[in-house]
Amino acid sequence: MSTTVIALALFAAVLHASWNAFLRTGADRLWTVTVMSFSGTLVAIPFALLHAPPAAAAWPYVVLSAGLQVGYSVFLVAAYRYGELGQVYPIVRGSVPLLVTLGGYFLAGQQLSVPEILGVALVAGGIMALSLGKGRASTISILYALATGAIIAAYATVDAIGVRASQDSGAYTAWVLVLYGALLPATFVALRGRLAVDFGAPETWKALGGGLFALLAYGVVVAAFALGPAGPITAIRETSVVFAAFIGRVFLGEALTPRRVGACAVVALGAICLGYRA
Repeated sequence: MSTTVIALALFAAVLHASWNAFLRTGADRLWTVTVMSFSGTLVAIPFALLHAPPAAAAWPYVVLSAGLQVGYSVFLVAAYRYGELGQVYPIVRGSVPLLVTLGGYFLAGQQLSVPEILGVALVAGGIMALSLGKGRASTISILYALATGAIIAAYATVDAIGVRASQDSGAYTAWVLVLYGALLPATFVALRGRLAVDFGAPETWKALGGGLFALLAYGVVVAAFALGPAGPITAIRETSVVFAAFIGRVFLGEALTPRRVGACAVVALGAICLGYRA
C-alpha cells in the first residue's frame, strides 16, 4: 500500500471521529444531526438528477436503507445524550464488525478464521472494559450504542444487496441520501412538532459544516478504496476509535484514563482483525 493510501485512510478516520465529536457538542443533537443531513441532500440531488434512476428491484432497498439510517441517527443521538464520545464511539464502531461476524456465523453458518475469532474476543473484551469499573459508560448509553451498531450493520447489509440490484452505485447512493434527507426532518417534526432552521444563525452553519465533514469522510475513504486494497484500508480506518478518545479529551474535556485508552485500542485492534481482508 502506498503512503498516499495510508494517509487517506487515516484522514478518513480522523474526519469520522471529528464529525461525531461535533455532534456530541451540540446543545440539541437531534436538531444538529438533522441540519447536518441537509449537506448530504444538497450534494446528492444533482447526482440523483444526472443519473438514470436505480433499477426497480433496488427501490425497496433504497427506502429501507434510508429508513435505517434515520434510525441510526436517532439512536446515535440518544447514545451521546447519556455517554461521552470516548465511551460511545468505540462501542458503536467496534460492534459493527462484531455483529456482522457473529451474524454470519449464527445465521449463515459461516466459519470463523483465527483472526476473526481473535477479533471477536478483543472487541468483546474492549467493550466490557468500557462498560465496567470506575469511569464506566452508563448502561443506557451502552445499549443505545450497541443498537446503533446493529442498525449500521443492517443498513450496510441492505446497501450491499441494493447496490447490486440497482445496476448503478452512484444513483443508488444519491437516492438513499435524498430520501434520508427527507425522512430525517420528517422524523424530527414527528418527534418535536416543528423544525426551526435560521440560516443566519452560526449554529446552523456549524451544523452544515459538520455535515460536510461527514461527506468528506465518506469521499476520502472511497478515494482510498479506488487506490488500494479494501481490507487494509478498512482496518486502518478503525483507528478512528483511538482518535475519538483523544479528540474527546482535547476538545470536549473528557477523561482520558489509561484504562479508556487501552480499551479503545483493544476495540480498534479487534475491529482490524474482523475487518481485515488481505
